[in-house]
Amino acid sequence: MRTFTLAAVRMMAVIAVTLLPAVASANAEPEASPALAVSPTLPLRYLGSAPDLLFYGQIGTVVLTIPVPAGMTPASLNVTVQIPVYVRSANLTVSQDNRLLTQVELPPAGGPLAIPLDGVRVRDNAVTLLLRSYLLPLDGYCLDPSNPLRLANSAVTFTGVESAPTVVADFLPPVLRKLDIYVGPKPSQTEADAVVKLATSVAAHYGGQNPEIEVRQLAGPAAPPPGAAQPLERQIVVAEGPDAGVSLYGPGPIPALLITGPVNELTNQTRLITSAIARYALGSKAVPGPLKSTPQLPGNETTIRRLGQPGVNASALNPQVGINLDQTRLGRPVRDVRVHLIGSYTPLPAAIGGQVVVSVGGQTIARWPAEASGLVDRWVDVPNSMLQRLTTLNVQVNIAGNTGRCGEFQPITLTIDGESVVQTTSAAPPVPIGFQSLPQGLMPKVQVGFGDDGSFANTARAVLIMTGLQRLSALPIDTAVVPLADALKSPSPAVLISPDGWDHPELPLKVTAPDTVPTTLNVVDDDGNPTTLTLQPGVRFGSLQVVFDGKRSILVATSNGGAVDQLDRLLSWLDGDLTRWPSLNGIGVVSIADRDPVTVPGGVGVDDTAAAPHRDSPRWWWWAGGGLAAASAAAATWLLVRSRRNPLDR
Repeated sequence: MRTFTLAAVRMMAVIAVTLLPAVASANAEPEASPALAVSPTLPLRYLGSAPDLLFYGQIGTVVLTIPVPAGMTPASLNVTVQIPVYVRSANLTVSQDNRLLTQVELPPAGGPLAIPLDGVRVRDNAVTLLLRSYLLPLDGYCLDPSNPLRLANSAVTFTGVESAPTVVADFLPPVLRKLDIYVGPKPSQTEADAVVKLATSVAAHYGGQNPEIEVRQLAGPAAPPPGAAQPLERQIVVAEGPDAGVSLYGPGPIPALLITGPVNELTNQTRLITSAIARYALGSKAVPGPLKSTPQLPGNETTIRRLGQPGVNASALNPQVGINLDQTRLGRPVRDVRVHLIGSYTPLPAAIGGQVVVSVGGQTIARWPAEASGLVDRWVDVPNSMLQRLTTLNVQVNIAGNTGRCGEFQPITLTIDGESVVQTTSAAPPVPIGFQSLPQGLMPKVQVGFGDDGSFANTARAVLIMTGLQRLSALPIDTAVVPLADALKSPSPAVLISPDGWDHPELPLKVTAPDTVPTTLNVVDDDGNPTTLTLQPGVRFGSLQVVFDGKRSILVATSNGGAVDQLDRLLSWLDGDLTRWPSLNGIGVVSIADRDPVTVPGGVGVDDTAAAPHRDSPRWWWWAGGGLAAASAAAATWLLVRSRRNPLDR
């Protein structure tokens, strides 16, 4: 589970949680519930960790933290062992707090293995384990330092059963696979605002677990959710009403949560369960005082420590560390990034030559000879053309000389201090332009604008969009649902949802249907391959398009010709695979019937700050500029392919 410290998000609040006895049948105290059966094995990807554990070198270590549902205990770690070549034997130890839990010999040919976790102790609903591997190579062979021992498709088997929550503080479990948010068939703007804010905050709260979040209709304002929640799933009802509060709601093995309040209170109530004061809600109902999240965003000068890395180090013959320059941690688009690298490396013997190389995406941006002192004290400029949402600055010490057989030369330790300074300048327009400028271009607070018609459907669309964007961000995104007309006129960043079409000439879009003759676009398909898309006159498609109007970033969700089904298909497609939102690169993504959605690249020659022509004028010149096959297709392909993974099974 991702945890946000007060340094990242401070809760400026009246810390007052009123615990009330249950009143009325809807808020009745739930009866003592039996323990709940649950599938005993959960993949690590459902627990917020990478599915593969990698151990480099002859002795490799991995620290693994496992969130544990209440009432359950990890029993075994189930893996598929993949042994590097030329290894005679391999062993693995698992320890906790300097206590050896287990030691196993790994199968020489690899294959499935259950590693027992007998004696593990659960603290604060989590377990932290130290895994250490020991590899013995065959006589006459050396281990390849780039080929790790891999424990693939890792999963944890639990014993016990999940305990049902009996107080508001325990409603959200350490592991959440699905959240259903229920609201009436015609939600008010206040209810829609509360639903979107709740969904976005839950997505931020669980981070890498990426629980499925869905908006569902209630049969009526006072109706309970149909059916009961399953283990590791939760149901929340959001309803405008005279009484403000958050309470456990209804019968069943797992009670639902009712969030209610008047117009000026409902949104505030939704903040409770993911706030720092939720732990004090030790009753079946709680009424929080005013809660306002005020992001503590770094300024134009910060440190890598404030960007989430207290310091980085590596030990190897050619050690390399990565410094993550995440624009979502800065909370705004930036350019002109400079990093003052402060650190050290093991001084090299006189017979060994070396250099320090700094690179981004495999391209060297700085290098200098290794110094006898082993100190690192250099300013490095990151070219604007290399900036992405997440840019990794790689620092490596390269050595040359006789290092002995199998790297018998003592490894070099490279350390970059957490106090290394990062200087940035706010970028308008963002760098880069397009989907890679999101969500930082919409932070820290974004307006979500849509009309009154079909407000339930638009609320569901807003949740799909905002949870997708939140999963890209290291910091929580604050949202405010407003009428579409207000969001259009506002100077604030916005997500605009107009499913039936776009008739707002004051904000022209790049991708529109041709008026008379067909138009062919150069696009990128789901596999990152360049292809073409021909728009016929009258063609119906749904799209997401990124626009910079000269002052702010805007994401527009719309269709033409009333192709609402294509917009919904596009949003469902993005939500169906966790690699798709991160893979988007360009200024738009388009969904047309009978083919997978495709990305419209931006790139050189597309200026989002320039005034667009009148919407009735010819657009052939822009479409030609949009077909940047030679200039941008290769870059777009690399960015898409780089982050593709197997989709999660939902």
